Amino acid sequence: MNKFKNKKILIGIYSLILMSIVGYLFITNYVYKADNLELSYSTFLENLNNGKVEKVYLTDTPKLKGVMANGQIFYTDNPRLNNLKETLLVNNVVVDEVNEQISASNLLTFVLLIGAFVGIGYYLSKQGMRQTSKEYDKMSSIEFSTEKDSKVSFGSIAGNEEAKENMIELVDFLKQPEKYERYGARMPKGVILYGPPGTGKTLMAKALASEAGVDFIAVSGSDFVQVYAGLGAGRIRNLFKKAREKGKCVIFIDEIDAIGKKRDRGGLGGSDESDRTLNALLTEMSGFKGSEGIIIMAATNRLDILDEALLRPGRFDRQIEVGLPDLKARKDILSLYVKNRPMSPNLSIDSLAQQTVYFSGAKIENLINEAAIYAAKENAQYITEDHLDRAFYTVVAGEAKKDRSGIKKLDKRITAYHEAGHAAITKLLCPENKVTKVTIIPSTKGAGGFSMNIPPDRMYHTKVDMLNNIKVSLGGRVVEELVFGEDNITTGASNDIQKATEILTAMIKQFGMNEKAGMLNYDILQGHHSGVDGELRKLIMDEMKKLYDETKTLLEANINLVKEIAEELLIKETLNEEHINEIFDNYCKQEQKEKCSFCN
Repeated sequence: MNKFKNKKILIGIYSLILMSIVGYLFITNYVYKADNLELSYSTFLENLNNGKVEKVYLTDTPKLKGVMANGQIFYTDNPRLNNLKETLLVNNVVVDEVNEQISASNLLTFVLLIGAFVGIGYYLSKQGMRQTSKEYDKMSSIEFSTEKDSKVSFGSIAGNEEAKENMIELVDFLKQPEKYERYGARMPKGVILYGPPGTGKTLMAKALASEAGVDFIAVSGSDFVQVYAGLGAGRIRNLFKKAREKGKCVIFIDEIDAIGKKRDRGGLGGSDESDRTLNALLTEMSGFKGSEGIIIMAATNRLDILDEALLRPGRFDRQIEVGLPDLKARKDILSLYVKNRPMSPNLSIDSLAQQTVYFSGAKIENLINEAAIYAAKENAQYITEDHLDRAFYTVVAGEAKKDRSGIKKLDKRITAYHEAGHAAITKLLCPENKVTKVTIIPSTKGAGGFSMNIPPDRMYHTKVDMLNNIKVSLGGRVVEELVFGEDNITTGASNDIQKATEILTAMIKQFGMNEKAGMLNYDILQGHHSGVDGELRKLIMDEMKKLYDETKTLLEANINLVKEIAEELLIKETLNEEHINEIFDNYCKQEQKEKCSFCN
């Protein structure tokens, strides 16, 4: 309140000074000068010759000021003649020669005016600095969500048992630090959770805080990425300051790779805002002591791109993988999500768990939610297997298009044979894979149709598996060529070609699965951004052509299987797993049995 009053008084004083100066200038320039005499130069000369001029101020200004014999001040034009002074002295006129016509009053006015402006400028500058400081402090303060006594616990998280076990140790650290201090053990300062998106990294961090009964402070790495220099580092310092004020707590930085990427400038050197932010984070983490009871947790999908200084002991001591759930974990996750929903008694969790291979926890939750939405739309008593089936293909391929009247018969036929090619070669080469659905109904995600190929759960992918997957991807295009001719192949295989190229390139460049290329990692040998050189490109092209020819030979020998699947698709538009298996079994019992690689 006192500061506010002082500001008002200061503003009033400056306003009064300015008003005084303006009033003084008005009076001197308009009121006083109203009584002065303006003479033409000829009249001035006449008065000069008549002895009526007593004094003249000789300056370089456009006007000459003088005093008449009767004491009246006059002004006249300055002729700027070289002999003007001589003429004035000859006529007994007092000459006052000055560089500028500065009177004491004018000097005082000038000083006051300058002083006023300096004072106002200083005041405004101070106010601007205060405002800038306030704005900077406001921008430096980071907004974070904090919660205590959350309902999330490790019991409400299914799967990732190894990760949970690691996290439960940290809970014990937070609850009973003295137990570990007795053995000279220190609490880990930082924990990084890494793995694919949607696997429950944030839930793990929340559960840790909830189980330990401490505050959970959550921020995102993007909150520290700022245009203005120093703001990111300021926000880091502010975050850790707030954490210290709370005492025991869990700081969770999601997507830490936004600020923690490797500081590699390609030899260019220099420092930018991201470096300053990362340095501030490293400094704050180094300043923490184990006894403070603060655990810094972070989550990322890409552990390999983080700076080594972040991952060293004393900073992020532990790196815990939170991976995609296996079969048992998927069963547990599904059981958790269906617990409080009206599910059909005939629903098989085991079957659904096998179908959702490579699904993350978040994707499984989305699947159950979509099925619940379908059931709610129909006002169904239960969420049935049909609802889950529709939801599954909505999540994977998108919603089926309702209006299909604009699809030409030829396009429909091409799609049927393309998808039949994928299904047939999957059954021929990958008997362990399940072809759960083949459809020629276009989806909202742009697919003209799709063949759902679900592989079994495996820890590793063998060379044979990867080669077979490439052939499955090429199957659709091969059938287009065999049935409709080489000149009538379509763009429908673009995603298949991309997938096949990625697998083959990885086999040769990263996994050493080619005799000609050798057991080398070409990303390391050539640099991560080198791409594929000419020799390696030719090798990949040759191998792909060889695989294409092998796929063509196999499908050509089993073209009747392709035709049976395709013709059924043209009639029914969608085939489920039972129907596909029935077609395949019948095919194997016919005269083509000796050509069927599955039976042989």
